[in-house]
Amino acid sequence: MSAEREAGACAAFYGALGIAQPVLSCLSCLRRFAGSTAKRCKDKHLEEALLLSRSLSESLRVLGEAEAQPLLRCVLAFQMEATGSSSSFQKLEQIVTQLAVGKETLLAQEVNMLLTSLVLQGEVRAPQVLSPGDLQSVCMFLEESSLGRQHWQQNLPLLLQHLVTTLHWVLQSQPTPGSTWDYLAVKACLQLFQALPKDVAPLAWSTAGKSEALQSLLGLLLEVAWGKAPSKDTRLLAGTALSMLVNTALQPEHGAQAVLSLFQLPDPGVGELKFGELVVKAPPSVEPDGLEKLVLTRGLLTCCKADILSCQLESFTNKACLLLDVVFPAVCALTKEQDCHYYCFQACALWLQRLQGSLPALWHLLGTCLLAQDTKLLQQLTQLVWDNAEMPVEGVSEFIHSSFRLLLEIYHLECQHFQDQERPLYQQMLQRVISMPWQIKARYVPLCAIVPYVGSQQVLDAYPDLPQHLLSCLSTNHLCPAAAEVYRALVRQQRAEGQGGEAALAERWARTWLPLLSQALRSPLPILQSNAANHLLAWTLRQLPAAHAALAAQFGGQDTESLRAWVTVLKAQKSVSGVLPLRGERLERLCCCLGSRDDSVRLAALGLLCCSPSTNRPLSGTELRLLRDFLPLNLNCGSSSFRQLLQAAVRKALVRLRDSSLALLRGKVPPGTQPGEGAEQLAQAVDFVEWLLQLSIASLSPGSNYQRKKTALLLLAAVLETCTDTWSPDRKKGQPPRTIATLLSYARQSSCWDFFSQPNLLALLSCLQDSTNEIRDLASELLVRYFPATFPEPITLALFQLAQDALGSPRVQEAEAGAVLMKTILQKSDSSIMKSLALEAEAAPTLPSHGLCLVQHLLHMLQTQYTMACQDLLQAAASAPMHGAITALRRCLLQVPEVAASMRAAELRQSWQELLTHLVTTVRDITSFLLGTLQSQQGPGATEQAAAPSFADMGNAIGSLITLGKGQGHEEEEDSVLLSEEHSLILTCCWVSVKEIGLLLGGLAELLLAPELPAGSGTLLPLPTLQMAAKVFQEILLRCRHWGAVEGCSMGFTKFCAALLNHPDAELRAIPQTMLEQGLEALSGPRSSSITRRAAGFPMLFLCIVSGEAPAQARPLLTRCVQTLLALATTALPQDWDQTLDLPQVCALHVLQTLVRGTGLGSALLRHVTPMMALALQGLGSPCWAMRNAAIQLFSALMSRLLGQQRSCGEGCPAEGVSLQAFLGQHPELGDVLLSQLGAATAPVLEGPCLHPALHAVLTLLAQLQPGADGPGSPSARFLEPLLGLVGSPIYAVRAMAAKALVPVVPPPQRRGLLLQLARQLPPAPGGVRSHNAVHGRLLQMRALLAPAPGTEGQPAEALRPVALQLEERGWLLSPAQRCPLLRAAFLQVLALLPASLSPGFAQSIRDAVSTELGSPLPGGKPGCAELQVGLATLHQSMARFACSEAARLGDSGWIGTVCSLLRQPNSDVQVAILSWVIDREGGTRKELEKALGLALLESLGSVLQERKDKEFLRLYLEALLHLYRDPSSWSQEASSKLQGSSAACLEMLLDMMEAESAGPDLLFQALCATSLLLANRFEDEDSTLVERWCRVLEWCSRSASPEVLRLAAARSLQAAGAAVVRRSLRARPGPAALRLVNVGIHLLQDEEREVRHEASGFASLLRPDPSLALRDGCILVQDNVGLLDLLHLLLAEFGELPETFDLLLQHLPILDLRSIVEELEDNKASSLYKEDEPNVFAEPAVLGRQLLPVLLQLLEKAATSHPLHASALSWLAATGPGVLRDLRYCQHHWSREAAAHLGMKALGCAKLQVAVTVLLVRARLVAQALHVLGESAAAVPGLGCGTQELEQELELVQGLLAQHGLAPVLSQDKVLGEPGPPSGAA
Repeated sequence: MSAEREAGACAAFYGALGIAQPVLSCLSCLRRFAGSTAKRCKDKHLEEALLLSRSLSESLRVLGEAEAQPLLRCVLAFQMEATGSSSSFQKLEQIVTQLAVGKETLLAQEVNMLLTSLVLQGEVRAPQVLSPGDLQSVCMFLEESSLGRQHWQQNLPLLLQHLVTTLHWVLQSQPTPGSTWDYLAVKACLQLFQALPKDVAPLAWSTAGKSEALQSLLGLLLEVAWGKAPSKDTRLLAGTALSMLVNTALQPEHGAQAVLSLFQLPDPGVGELKFGELVVKAPPSVEPDGLEKLVLTRGLLTCCKADILSCQLESFTNKACLLLDVVFPAVCALTKEQDCHYYCFQACALWLQRLQGSLPALWHLLGTCLLAQDTKLLQQLTQLVWDNAEMPVEGVSEFIHSSFRLLLEIYHLECQHFQDQERPLYQQMLQRVISMPWQIKARYVPLCAIVPYVGSQQVLDAYPDLPQHLLSCLSTNHLCPAAAEVYRALVRQQRAEGQGGEAALAERWARTWLPLLSQALRSPLPILQSNAANHLLAWTLRQLPAAHAALAAQFGGQDTESLRAWVTVLKAQKSVSGVLPLRGERLERLCCCLGSRDDSVRLAALGLLCCSPSTNRPLSGTELRLLRDFLPLNLNCGSSSFRQLLQAAVRKALVRLRDSSLALLRGKVPPGTQPGEGAEQLAQAVDFVEWLLQLSIASLSPGSNYQRKKTALLLLAAVLETCTDTWSPDRKKGQPPRTIATLLSYARQSSCWDFFSQPNLLALLSCLQDSTNEIRDLASELLVRYFPATFPEPITLALFQLAQDALGSPRVQEAEAGAVLMKTILQKSDSSIMKSLALEAEAAPTLPSHGLCLVQHLLHMLQTQYTMACQDLLQAAASAPMHGAITALRRCLLQVPEVAASMRAAELRQSWQELLTHLVTTVRDITSFLLGTLQSQQGPGATEQAAAPSFADMGNAIGSLITLGKGQGHEEEEDSVLLSEEHSLILTCCWVSVKEIGLLLGGLAELLLAPELPAGSGTLLPLPTLQMAAKVFQEILLRCRHWGAVEGCSMGFTKFCAALLNHPDAELRAIPQTMLEQGLEALSGPRSSSITRRAAGFPMLFLCIVSGEAPAQARPLLTRCVQTLLALATTALPQDWDQTLDLPQVCALHVLQTLVRGTGLGSALLRHVTPMMALALQGLGSPCWAMRNAAIQLFSALMSRLLGQQRSCGEGCPAEGVSLQAFLGQHPELGDVLLSQLGAATAPVLEGPCLHPALHAVLTLLAQLQPGADGPGSPSARFLEPLLGLVGSPIYAVRAMAAKALVPVVPPPQRRGLLLQLARQLPPAPGGVRSHNAVHGRLLQMRALLAPAPGTEGQPAEALRPVALQLEERGWLLSPAQRCPLLRAAFLQVLALLPASLSPGFAQSIRDAVSTELGSPLPGGKPGCAELQVGLATLHQSMARFACSEAARLGDSGWIGTVCSLLRQPNSDVQVAILSWVIDREGGTRKELEKALGLALLESLGSVLQERKDKEFLRLYLEALLHLYRDPSSWSQEASSKLQGSSAACLEMLLDMMEAESAGPDLLFQALCATSLLLANRFEDEDSTLVERWCRVLEWCSRSASPEVLRLAAARSLQAAGAAVVRRSLRARPGPAALRLVNVGIHLLQDEEREVRHEASGFASLLRPDPSLALRDGCILVQDNVGLLDLLHLLLAEFGELPETFDLLLQHLPILDLRSIVEELEDNKASSLYKEDEPNVFAEPAVLGRQLLPVLLQLLEKAATSHPLHASALSWLAATGPGVLRDLRYCQHHWSREAAAHLGMKALGCAKLQVAVTVLLVRARLVAQALHVLGESAAAVPGLGCGTQELEQELELVQGLLAQHGLAPVLSQDKVLGEPGPPSGAA
């Protein structure tokens, strides 16, 4: 009887008894437990039932057994149904035990009866076969129930027989993939052996008690282990079960002998297994895969008893044991396998664990040290862990890490036991770690393990570069955790070793680590900052609290880096200490950080405000005030990560406000709260949340840009998530406490927190019409998740009409918006509202489910649109395209949980099945029609073409459709290179519809064929329907060539295949298998046209099918596919192939490439890498171009798969990689393939060309690897000789790449020897050159070996002195005696890498050679000269760069003079080389050199501008000049004098260049910046004309329509010279030039490019009104919005008396015709496909209008006292006032009508209307102010006819009307939004 029926019978039985109430309460808890889905709800109900059972126990004790029996039986029934959860089963066991106190015998009888019925009922499939549920019950009662174990102990033979029968039946019937039947059967055996070992032992180890059933079970377990069960997990569990059976041995020796027999069983010739007294035949291996040893080994190491593993084996002559002599060789062999890396290395770690636990026994057995220095065991272990330290397989690294730690711990224990003081292993491992490149992650794990045994100081002394290397690791994500662990290990060790107090420990820490942490926190790399803060900083402060003082002292500067680091340290300190008072200088500095231009500084400051270790610590008044100032200014930030982190920080603040308020309402005093502050804190919390809610809603208007709306939605989500009563048991995080209702009630008493009001609803509904998916989806999610269950009916009706219209739009964004609207309507409606919608007749209220009703309506709409398309596709694509309806169907069917639940309802199954069948049929017809249309075939019955049409075919087909649609017959139209809108309409309709069909069908299969669905759900998609869907996918992928459509369809097809392949029905699993076979057959067969190069879909067909296989299974389809493709690709090419057709071999390569690039296959392809790489390299030498092209693509894909994508970790951060040694260890066979190619390339060729097409690819692969720490005997050493043999290759690219490939082959310790060898092979004299190629190749290899790796210093100069001596002896290679300039250049490049190792005399000779060659005057000599030679320009450029580098390194006046003289010479190659060097040089250049170069450039600037016409040279020249004077302080009086009065002429020429606009944008950029540089450093009376011209150029460049590079130049120029011009103007009298510059700044601060805004904010920063905020180290650069407000205040304060100011600000308000906008909305015309983009999508005229209003109002107030302002205002009023009044009256008339309600929803989402309304209200407010200020003068203005009071009343009425429709913005008249400058809290 089921638990529910038992509960009903129990309730009826106890209804008349005295204990009815407690029993019924207990039953109610149990029923709620059974009905809950969330685990925490189940646990809660069981806890309640357990409490009730304790009180019931006393009452049951006085009753008889007959009265207690129903309740016990009921609880046992619930327990039987809870066997899937161990925790629930244990709780129910406690309950039933509590209830049965005093009646234990009765309980035992009930358990016996229950379990006996379980075994006797069997399974309907076969007698005595236990079902999966029965097996789960057996396992759980064995594991958790003492009475259960007692029952099975008494009925052991019966249970054994049932297990034998079950396991035999399961293995014979082969259950479906994903079935757990076999796993549960093996698990039951394991639990039996574990729970009843004493009862099982006689059956296996005693002759008298031998059990045939157990013997059969042993044989079956062996069959499972040998591969009879398909699941790897089941096989591994079988190994554990066998090991558990071994543990039942009565004597350890017997168990050891049985294990030995098990390990010998896979050997050939072993026919049977002797296991104690049990004898079974060796099982036949189904498919030998080598997994048997892994199964046995892992099982043994997991649970076998230690005495069995360590006892002496009698069959061995020496003292041998299982652990060392049997299991360890198996573990070593397993680690070399190519499969199951995770489990193999898990076995390795387990072996070391067992070795550690067995050490005493092994010492006793062997009497010697196991890991002595020269023992084979130690060598094997160290080799094993080092060889696999870089294994990339997920999870393996953890086992390797633990193996290192265990090995060192075992070694330490052995040294202690045998009193060995030398312990050389530690030093050996440390030296090996040091010799490895820092990019190798595997070096840091053994380093952590070594530290406790060696000591921190010894590690740091032996490895002085460690802090710098850790810093580099922190900037690379995958190395960061390992580096942080090393840091912690060393600091912990330092603390353990240290003496003295906390201050002494902090001082010792600071000596080593403070520079590292300081550099990391100051770094410009965000990843380095965050990793240092998250992984090191807070941990350090917890360990060493005294370190805070040293850290704070490091970051006292005012630069951005210091501010960011300072805030980060404060935040870490606050997280450790819990409190951080904000006052005085700290508060002032924090305010500067909150207004900083740098996003990371602002975020860090915000995080400091919001974070707290305790969530119930309230925010102080200062913190709330700073948040109110900060948030409005940061809503439109362009960084996605900034928005996410902003939301996270605000969420923390809201949680603190909520939790502290709840604590106050409960009468508790939160931490940090003073007595008597509770009421005030409550009011502050409620007010802040209300303010944040209103701020978010106000920012959602369509007039806001994407950034502001996205941030507002995120903030609104944080508010609703934190402060609404939406507690759900299914969610563990991100929801308020259940007591939130108390706080909500308190807030609503103050008329606050009306989260679901009509204005808020309308604001979110406007977001559903947004053009971006992110805004629409987030708004829909908020509406569905938090708002009431149904929308008001009028709103739903209006939304439905809007959705209908949007679904018919040809624009994809509008159609997708319609789909989101339909989904939202479905989720926020009920049956009554659905009846009121204008649904199709067939879908209407006759259907029982409103979800089914709406989906039926959408299907009918789709069918109608399809009918229209068949009649006239052009017209249908323009007015009723199908993709909108398909998208709506997809969203409603797949993304609405209620629809999914409706599909599973038994009473609706028939209706849904019919609908889905019609749907699949319809989309099949649509697919055939659309694809046939593009092939000039009409209708679903058109003959299918085998391949996709060409572009020409599609163009002709679409042209015919357009001609027919327009009714033009066969008239010819003029050809155009651009697609017409008609072409685009049809293409959009076809491709988007096809893509959506693929996504829809795949999602349906995934939803309805999920394995967790109840039986019978699959009938919703019967076999014929699924086969039809498969045909649709096949047709799309074979006949479609649009990559977007293919990609979308592929996503759906992958889901489709995965659902089928993991379904229990064999017929369904056969569908993708059949499709794969058909695809392979089509691939290898003859064809008439291309199907891979011209159709993106065909290779995706294979990828989708094999990606659908379950990752945990053996992937037979992938293996079959790859093997077939490899065989096909290696087939010999025919003698005469048609170049216009794809060969099958080429197709196979393309498909293989697609499989390799597929992300869904992961590491499953690694086993096939070697043959695929061999194939790719072979294909590179094919005579067929298509074959070579496909091979190089396959090789590129394999490179990405083997080495991983190059991760971008920031500028200056070196790329990571895997060492060559590790690479060869992971792919040993691949090494032979690469070596064979290298060998063939270096083999002597008697005659003919020495071309090896695959050679460059092999060298490229090797060059991507990192050097390792391997020795001469390692696998990578074999590559050295072939690479050295390539030095003489006649092909330059081969020599260059061979040099790069040599770097990973030669370990760093061996490089000096090889460099010496290469240097000695260079010819000592001119007559010794036998091959210029060989000399060049050796020089390239030396250069590659000498170049320091990124993040390292390179080899010490003293160590390279012998190499330098050899090169000095061959110095003739630099002289003209060497006739080849390229050789001389290469030799000089090598010398440039050895500057500190060369002797002074040779260094001087180099300088002389450079001066002579480049023609620089020598002391007492003449200018050198050289004849024209090939490669001479390269030599000259190399020499010029060498001279620059030496001048920068030494700061020598001679070298500096040489460089400056070279710059003045007419040799353009040399000049370009020097200019490029200056530009590329990021740092390290000496100030003396920079100054000299800057003066030289300034001196020649006039002549260069006048004489040089080469625009690229001019650009380089100006860029170098600007680079040298990038710091304004570097300009000196000497620089001004160098211009020698030519400054004005230079400015004239630069301005002429910009005004002519003949140059390109890049040159104009440099010219404008150079102009500003000169202007900034030259102010004279005659400059006014130049300044005026410069202002005009700035205004022209700052327009939105100007190229981005020119807008950026304008912003930089404004920052460079604009502030100085404005300041000079303010000191005299504010003039028009300064006003225009400020206006340009306002324009640029609204630019759509973030970099432009940031540069313009520098201009605003320099003009800050408060001099106290200009700090001693310069100006704090403020955020764009802060800068904009500063400029507005500057205009008001300094330029308010100028009439031009008012007019200039009014220009920022767009002039829009409100009436025409409304009429256009009312016309409801069909949308065109294209929509003109705004020139600046970031600008927000509506928001800016609200910001300008207070400024403009204050300017108008000044008109009362200023005659010029009065006249200007009067003129403006006369021009503007009548039109504003007309528009206001039009608004009043229009929105008073009922017809406006129909327009309401559409108007709600119209950005242009919102802007027009906002600007109108702003202008109306200004007109009212003007009427008030101008008084009687305004009365004479014609066309007004109203006073101030009447206008204000009318304005208020219009605002009220618009607010009802969600259109009225909130206007501020009092002040500019936000105070000028950064948020101020210091005052």
